[in-house]
Amino acid sequence: FYIGQRIILTIIALIVLSFITFSLSYIVPGDAALVAAGPNAGKEKIEQLRSEMGLNLPFHKQYLTYLSKITDGDLGKSWFTHQPILEDIKDLLPASAELVFFAMLFNIIIAIPLGIIAATRRDSKTDLSIRFLVTFGAGIPIFWLGLLLQHFLAAEAELFPIAGRLSFSNRNFESETGFIFIDSIAQGEWSVLIDSIWHIILPAFTLSVLFIAVITRTTRSTLMKALEEDFIVLARSKGISEFRVVVRHALRNAMVPTITILGMQIGWMMGATVLVEEIFGRPGIGKYAVKAVTQSDIHAIVGVVLIVGIIFIISNLVVDIIHFFLNPRLRIN
Repeated sequence: FYIGQRIILTIIALIVLSFITFSLSYIVPGDAALVAAGPNAGKEKIEQLRSEMGLNLPFHKQYLTYLSKITDGDLGKSWFTHQPILEDIKDLLPASAELVFFAMLFNIIIAIPLGIIAATRRDSKTDLSIRFLVTFGAGIPIFWLGLLLQHFLAAEAELFPIAGRLSFSNRNFESETGFIFIDSIAQGEWSVLIDSIWHIILPAFTLSVLFIAVITRTTRSTLMKALEEDFIVLARSKGISEFRVVVRHALRNAMVPTITILGMQIGWMMGATVLVEEIFGRPGIGKYAVKAVTQSDIHAIVGVVLIVGIIFIISNLVVDIIHFFLNPRLRIN
């Protein structure tokens, strides 16, 4: 019943998302037909395009047409690439997905241990230092952090590449799936793999800092509550080591809210790639969205918003299902 309810809510959310994205294209100032036709087009050409694009139809008919097209995988054609928007996004999504994967990896391996240390050393100097760091991390703008890291660690110290996804020497590497990490391993191109990892460290860390702050604070607060539960007192009274008490008993119960937020962060990170990909010159749907904005390509902008929204909604559904299996109380109800 719980999973079925979540699936129904997901479907409703997807319908609402489609209405919001359509409304975005409908209310944005400017004439879409005029932009598509170009600045030198005559009135007849503009009217012809307006008719072909269905812009002369009533609002509800335009929405139903839009809904029918997106269910068939048709997001329209980009005005600046002259390619189907879905194909553009499919080509660029792997690069953004790799960036989000490594940012999430940084998030997990840094934030959860910090949260555990802060919770187990509550109100100590270590706890206060961690809380100060995560507060600072939560407040620092992503674009500013990216520029700082790019300047000091890439340009000045030359520890990392300044921009791009691969070095010039590996420019001819052919990625069949779009995922360089997977394809380089499959083809045994270890130099390409190392090069791609070296290029992604700075942008992935930049993307992860804000989310590290959130997960650290969440882990700390939930773990502190779990350590005050009666079953923890009982476990300690039995002489179980503090490490086992924290990791095997308290952390297992405290991780449910953390996992929920981690799942939601996938969608948030995908949206935040706009800044990171532009700063570090990486291809991806974020940089594609920036180009679409500068070119007033409303259809491409709406397509990116729609895809990111779908990723966010589906990741939430997956998290809800995982939550169901981790939380016995949901199964009882």
